[in-house]
Amino acid sequence: MEQLPKLWFDVRKYREVRLKEALYETDLVESFLNQGLTRNAAGKAFQAWKALVAAYAVDRVSELRRLFPGTKRLRGVRARVEKVYWVIAVMPATALKPVAQVIGGDIDVYTNMALWVHEYQYNGPDRQGILSPYPDDESAAKDIRTLINKVRELAGKALHGQ
Repeated sequence: MEQLPKLWFDVRKYREVRLKEALYETDLVESFLNQGLTRNAAGKAFQAWKALVAAYAVDRVSELRRLFPGTKRLRGVRARVEKVYWVIAVMPATALKPVAQVIGGDIDVYTNMALWVHEYQYNGPDRQGILSPYPDDESAAKDIRTLINKVRELAGKALHGQ
């Protein structure tokens, strides 16, 4: 896989690599699901979604700058970058929903599912619905498949300029 270019140096290349990353992750999700590794698949599905959201976020930097003002010091170096670039590059789970709301459409709607899948990854199934919205692995697998199908659709559109 290609090395991820620094967003603040090459926005176009960064977007392309993140879209490809999202698609690669979906292949791993399928493999894990086929092996019955549903929680592992959930983790990869979440990673795929984060990569997709980051790719779409590069087109909304000016709007996101209002949500994430200021600068952020980069780990291991003495440089600082605008916080908005750091958020897009790292895409922490805590920023995922606010970023998705700025992007809107399917990105916003399916981010809810991605966050549920993320909860399931850590907590597993929960028949009472307290720690996870999924009562069993099968219901989680259904949403995981739905999520990766949406990743494939949106990443494919973005890569092919549709």
